[in-house]
Parts: sequence; structure tokens; C-alpha cells
Amino acid sequence: MKFTKLAFLLLYLHLHLTSAEAKRKWKRLKKARKPHVVFVMADDYGFNDIGYNAEENHSQMRTPFLDSLARKGVILDNYYVQPICSPSRSQLMSGRYQIHTGLVHGVIKGPQPNALPLNNVILPEQLRKCGYKTHMIGKWHLGFYKDEYLPWNRGFQSYYGFLSGGANYYTREHCEPKRRRRYCGVDMVDSRYGPTNDTWGIYSGDLFVHRAKRIIEKHLKSKGAEKPMFLFMSLQSVHGPLQDPPNFQNRFKNITDPKRQTYARMVLSMDKSVKQLVVALKKAKMWKNTIFIFSTDNGGQTMRGGNNWPLRGRKGTLWEGGIRGVGFVHGKPLNLEAPYVNRQLIHISDWFPTIMSATKCMIVKGTQPLDGHDQWGAISLNETTKRTEILHNIDPLYKRRSSTMMRNGFDVSVRAAIRSGAWKLITGDPGMDRWIKPPEWETAEVFPRSYRSSNKTVRLFRISEDPYERMEVSEKYPEVVDLLLSRLVEYNASSVPVLYPTMQRKANPVLHGGYWLPWRNKRSNRRKEHRRSFFLV
Repeated sequence: MKFTKLAFLLLYLHLHLTSAEAKRKWKRLKKARKPHVVFVMADDYGFNDIGYNAEENHSQMRTPFLDSLARKGVILDNYYVQPICSPSRSQLMSGRYQIHTGLVHGVIKGPQPNALPLNNVILPEQLRKCGYKTHMIGKWHLGFYKDEYLPWNRGFQSYYGFLSGGANYYTREHCEPKRRRRYCGVDMVDSRYGPTNDTWGIYSGDLFVHRAKRIIEKHLKSKGAEKPMFLFMSLQSVHGPLQDPPNFQNRFKNITDPKRQTYARMVLSMDKSVKQLVVALKKAKMWKNTIFIFSTDNGGQTMRGGNNWPLRGRKGTLWEGGIRGVGFVHGKPLNLEAPYVNRQLIHISDWFPTIMSATKCMIVKGTQPLDGHDQWGAISLNETTKRTEILHNIDPLYKRRSSTMMRNGFDVSVRAAIRSGAWKLITGDPGMDRWIKPPEWETAEVFPRSYRSSNKTVRLFRISEDPYERMEVSEKYPEVVDLLLSRLVEYNASSVPVLYPTMQRKANPVLHGGYWLPWRNKRSNRRKEHRRSFFLV
């Protein structure tokens, strides 16, 4: 009897311990099964500058590797971003419209005491709490005037890149503002060591992909190798200044426009950088468990070689050429039956909840209300999109006229735009309104001036049938105009004050060892214990 009890006790302990160990192992497996997420953002990349669009439009841009990924994944053909850098990046990171963060006017300038407000718990913070290792490379452009706004104090465990809107690709020198007084300094930082210019003379595209390889290798060898990784590769390419990448000087000699020629070389160099990144992921055996997302931040800058044909307008405008983005998703975790082109309405603010859904991560308690929608089902299963409307922006500081022009409760002299269902409404001055052919073609314009509507303060397009915005129909459908104006009134009622402070002399890099650094270091109380101060030289 005693033997039977002892045997039973030993068996019970064995099963209990085995079960406990199995549970621990299962938890580890669950964590390991979370997909890696690699988000690559191109800067100022035009609608007609990726190969699969360029070929259709008889342009000479070539991106063979990006094309191969896109055509084996999901091409987002009805994908929208914001017309300029900081607003797009703020919406990606926060999942919120600009009207709810205050960043509705212009971009964040280095000398401005301005940043994406800290009351937004942004994407890397969310993923880090879900067990992800989080890394960022490249352009930040969400503010750095205080330590707490630096990327490594906002969820990224490592950061390597430049904090402002742009810099020389070889020297890292960045100057602003462009008029009157110029502040110039080196804009390059490694979160481990602080500001640096040790890489002077190396093309940023090569520099950033090299750092990405090191991050992947280090992740593989680390104790936490079973943890999933989030890598945000925020490329400098193909933002100005136009500078030839090394070993590409003999390419595209057939393009006679010098800006377009250099731009084409930069595009091809970017394509090769992405290929190197993917090869590194494959070598580390991480690729099969990676969701790879590619996106532009805004439309192409036609004054610097970019092109958005056949769309109207360019970067900085509310025409489709400024806001209709290049984007695709690739990866085995999609579980696609077959690659396809997704023509459903998707917006850059959707990435926040979509990535959280794809990674099976819970949005943390206290997160700000989101304007983005979870589109994982729409992308991976081609389910019906949850989005029927996009507020492109309301910018009360950008007024076409000094006087107010009210219609149905909204000041139509204010620059604003909304997409709702089949319709798009624009008020105020939307910016340069031409259709610009690829510079490698013979002429620059296609449609005559009679197609333009630059003297109007209200413009309506049935965008689902007229994606190139050729036929303005506000007078034909006044009831649609009034309906969309009422939606703008509703959105405007929920907006927060505009953040666009005056520039400060204290930011001058001359006062900070020649570098762009935080220059107002009074800290907030928000999670102070987790904040790392900038390494001042």
C-alpha cells in the first residue's frame, strides 16, 4: 500500500513538473511564433517611380527586386499617405490623424520646439511591451528638441540615423531654415554613443543597410534570439539633395534630364539596398517568419527628379500626386493563396492597428483613440476594408484668402481635403495642380489649362471613376459638396490646437559642438525613469 502511494506521488510529481515545463515551453513557442515585422519607408518616392507602375506608364525607373517582392505579395493600389514627411510619419507611428496630434501645418523643423506629443503611445512602444525587440534606422523627423522626444526614448531599443528632415548623403550636413538665417550642422546619431560623424564620406544608403545587417546578426546571436523583431528602416532615399550613389554613375545615360538621371540611379541603389536587407534576413533564417511592408511617405517631388504620372500634383499638394502612395506587403505570415492587387481603401494611419493585429499584440491600456483601422483581414484575406473615409487634412494656417469664406459651416478658404466613398472634396488652395509627364518624355504637361480649377475654393471629384482629377463637378453635385463640408465641420470640432512654434536660436548647431541635438532639456514626468539623455559632445 505504501509503495502504491509512493509510486502515485512520484507519478503525480513527474506529470505535474512535466506539465509545468510544457506550459513554459508552450509560452516560449507562442512568443517565437510571432512574426518579425520589417517596415521599409522610402522618402519622397513618386507614384510613377516604382518599376511595376513605371513599366505601365513607359517610364524608365527600374526596381527589379522591389517589383519581385510586390508581385509575390499584395500590391496596395488604393493606398494613401500624407503630402509631406512629418505628418505621414506621425500618422504611421500614432495611428491618428494630424488634427488629433496638432501636426497639421508643414513639417517639423530642427530649430522649432515641436514634436509628436508624448500623450501618444506610439507603435514601437506598443510592440516592445508585447515582447518585440525594436530597432530604427534612418530618418526620424518627429521632433528632437528635448531628450524625451528622441526615438530611443519612444520605444526603439536602438536608433541609428538622422533626426531632421534631410541631410547630405555623404557628409550628413543639414542646413535650415533655407532663407534669411541659416543654421548648419551634422545630423547623425547612434543611440549607443551619441552624435557622430565617423562615417563621413559613406553614402547613407550603404551605411543604413550595413547597420541593418548588423542588427539582424546581433539579434540572431543574442540571448533573446527567440523574440520577434520590429525593424523600421526609414530610408533617406530618394529625398533631396540629388546625389549619385557610388558605382552607379554610368547607369541611365539614356535619360537626358540630369535630375531625373540622378534620381533614377538613387532609385536603383535603393532597390539594391532592400535586396541586401532581405538577403540578410534569409541568411539569418528569419525571412520565412517576416511580414515585410514597403511604403512611401508622400508623393514624389517633381522639382527633384520624382514623378507621379498619371496623377495630378506632387509632394506637398492635396492632389492625388501628393497623397496616393506606393505600398505593398510581402511575407509568408500573410498565408496568401495567391499574390494579388488590393484595390481597397487603406491609409497610412491604418498600419498601427494593422501591425498590432498581425502580431496578435494587444493595444496597451491608456492608448490614445485611433483613427486608423485594422486592415489585416483586408490585406491578408482580401476582406472588405473597414475604411470608407479618409480625412486628408484640415490646415487652418494655410488660407488662400485673408477673409473667411463660409459654406455650410466650414471656411472653404482653408486648405482641406476629404475622401468619402466615391468622392473627394478639396477646399482652399491644394497646391500645384499640373499633370507632369516623366521627364524622360519629350514634354512636361499633358492637359491644357482648361482642365485646371486653380481659381476655385471648392472642388469635387468622383475619384473612384476619375482618379486623375480631370473633371471638377462641384456645381453639378452641390448636395455632395454640402455633405462632405458637414463632415469637415465634424472633424474640425474634434481637432486640437495647431503645433507650429517659431524657430529658436538656441537650436543652432554652433552652440552644440556642430551637431543637431536636443536643445531644451527640461524633462517631462512621463516615464522619466526610462529616459536616456542625449550624449552631448
